[in-house]
Amino acid sequence: MFEALSEKLQATLGSLRGRGTLSEEDVTRAMREIRLALLEADVNLEVVKQFTTAVRTRAVGADVLGQLNPGQQVVKIVDEELTELLGGPAAAIRFASRPPTVILMVGLQGSGKTTAAAKLARYLHAEYQSSVALAACDTYRPAAVEQLVTVGTNAGAAVYEQGTERSPVEIATWALERARKEGKDVLIVDTSGRLHVDAALMAELVEIHAATSATDVLLVLDAMTGQDAVNVAEQFSAALPLDGTVITKLDGDARGGAALSVRAVSGKPILFASTGEKLDQFERFHPERMAQRILGMGDVLTLIEKADKEFDERESEQLEKRLRAGEFDLDDFLGQLRMMRRMGPLQGLLSMIPGVGSQLKGMKVDEREIDRIEAIILSMTAEERRRPDLIKGSRRLRIARGSGTNVQAVNQLVKQFAQVRKVMRQVGRGKMPDLGALARQQR
Repeated sequence: MFEALSEKLQATLGSLRGRGTLSEEDVTRAMREIRLALLEADVNLEVVKQFTTAVRTRAVGADVLGQLNPGQQVVKIVDEELTELLGGPAAAIRFASRPPTVILMVGLQGSGKTTAAAKLARYLHAEYQSSVALAACDTYRPAAVEQLVTVGTNAGAAVYEQGTERSPVEIATWALERARKEGKDVLIVDTSGRLHVDAALMAELVEIHAATSATDVLLVLDAMTGQDAVNVAEQFSAALPLDGTVITKLDGDARGGAALSVRAVSGKPILFASTGEKLDQFERFHPERMAQRILGMGDVLTLIEKADKEFDERESEQLEKRLRAGEFDLDDFLGQLRMMRRMGPLQGLLSMIPGVGSQLKGMKVDEREIDRIEAIILSMTAEERRRPDLIKGSRRLRIARGSGTNVQAVNQLVKQFAQVRKVMRQVGRGKMPDLGALARQQR
């Protein structure tokens, strides 16, 4: 996400970092490059003007020119203004004082609204332990009800549906009554969409909003629609009291124009971002973290949160005991790999580490390599996983055949694991491993 924009902004700001002095002409030149980068990212023209003006005003002021490290000061200003552009402090869902909280999901057809509704249901259950129900009120799009039943059930939510014969307003009213009777904490209403905004769509949504007294109205926008997303946001804002937006398909948008423009144009915060096809690839939107990722500063807080969700305290204590006893084996190694996989795509995780994202530019991390490592380990016997030194000759050939790989791949894994175990044993004894020596041995 934001790849093209991130690359250009980092290149422009990189030329300023470490500069001993900066002139007003240097700042003007940098602002010109930033303006072009934002326009190429399909950011709204007025938003670009406001952003570059704000940055330039601060950059040529007393807080930069004449400072000891003016280049770093400009980077700091761009980071702060980008955070403000994306929405400032992270916003959150409002919960009703008396349940159920009703969340109305609105947007155009094809924006990913139905899937986003199921992802939100899963998120609320995981983060707040909320009992969530989904109301199937999209009666126009073929198979929309069936889709919601499938993804909603997979998300662990109850799905209230009455087919497509009744009106969406009647279904929403009925679903709300049922949610109350069944003691649900949250009711998410999946509404109908159209290929474009029209009077009939808006009238229907206004009726549903009135009938359910929705606590939150969330506009679902496809990140890949760029400037169109901004126009859609303006039109929905004029008809409904929007509380925020959900950006979908952010992982497939290298430009980022919609996410960078919609907050400034609509005045409503981005609450959530969908970052992949899976139900768990959905996260709360943090403007300050996103700004830092765009500028190549990483996103350590999100990485820690992802790790914390997969963290098992009992497993961690057992692993610590094994490390102290020098017993780290291939089963432990496999467990750590699987935990990483649960956290999300490896390339996305690496990009959250400060300084690493820029090093990955143009490089694709092959997730299949982890699949191959897992297949090799699972083709070993329990004794071989405990004692990899047993894996020689015919054993290696058997493991290669069983995993669908070759002897060279098995040899490589055994060699690499020997080095990993050496490091783990040093860590277990409280010593700092010699990473230089390890790197030389890997060559």
